[in-house]
Amino acid sequence: MTRQLAFIRIAADGTRDGVARPVADEVPIAIEFNGIGYAVLMATPADLDDLVTGFALAERLVERADEMPEIDVHRTDRGIVVRATLVPERAVRVADRVRHRVSESSCGLCGIENLEQALRPLPRVTATSEAGDAAIFAALTALRDHQPLNRATGGVHAAALVARDGTIRLAREDVGRHNAFDKLIGAMARAGLGWDGGFALLSSRCSFELVEKAALANCPLLVTVSAPTALAVERAQAAGVRLVVLARSDAVLAVGP
Repeated sequence: MTRQLAFIRIAADGTRDGVARPVADEVPIAIEFNGIGYAVLMATPADLDDLVTGFALAERLVERADEMPEIDVHRTDRGIVVRATLVPERAVRVADRVRHRVSESSCGLCGIENLEQALRPLPRVTATSEAGDAAIFAALTALRDHQPLNRATGGVHAAALVARDGTIRLAREDVGRHNAFDKLIGAMARAGLGWDGGFALLSSRCSFELVEKAALANCPLLVTVSAPTALAVERAQAAGVRLVVLARSDAVLAVGP
């Protein structure tokens, strides 16, 4: 999932020399549900079954991985098309969401509908985390070992499922922080894995979209290496997601739900 590209290295003393280094691939991923074009994501072209599963869960199109029994990946010269089949009782949600996404009106009423869709109420998280401070610091130390693509390129985010003792059970990488979390959640759903007293660790800032993905995945504790937004904190409090942010090897900042 990398390509070797040529660069010119410029030193502080003005000297220049040619260098080659790997960079992460980023390609358009067109997602279709039941034959309806739904979204195009810019993503790392790996673990696409996990990505589409997690994305469908985050979009509230499905509630379980088995409600999307078929996922077909088609590679083209311009990108990748992923065609997913939803069970009939979930297919109606696709048409409804597409209607909200493409609605246009000079009166502004459709805009109000779209705002309501953007900030829909979140379910209250019922899972609990039994991970203590030591587990968080242990996971932060171990995360690099689960980021082979980022070690090679320095430009990729990671999302990890962490056990209550700080052991990283599963990790996914992507150039997009949202995509990385969708991949992790999708991989968990496809494998039948739960949080089991653990938590999610993300190598990114804490935006409200990531909090919403955590809430919809019933994640009790979300740890991010960078800062949250005010809306992220508000949405986490409303959903009962505990936040730990600005997570570094020497200190973290806990935000009560």
